[in-house]
Amino acid sequence: MRSSGFDWDAGNWPKCGKHGVSRQDIEALFDSVVTIVPAPERMRNEVRYIAVGANADQRNILVVFTFRQGGEGRAPLIRPISARYMREKERRYLEEEIARSQNR
Repeated sequence: MRSSGFDWDAGNWPKCGKHGVSRQDIEALFDSVVTIVPAPERMRNEVRYIAVGANADQRNILVVFTFRQGGEGRAPLIRPISARYMREKERRYLEEEIARSQNR
């Protein structure tokens, strides 16, 4: 899905930034090769996704996000909800899940 930019505000930026991932890394992630999967459903009213990719330093980043309506006639905005660097165990698990889903 195309996006017309990002929806940042005082509600989502502090939550993303508290894990040390910069706003620039989060935005650049979506300009690179990224894997996007639906987030598990629980306690929410909106569809959320998980994007996984690497920053310029090849550190794996996980971003939970949703789409918000852009202006009239514009593509939706990406609204990051949470972001952090992935642990090695998570990275391996995700790689195995992707390989499994491609073999189905």
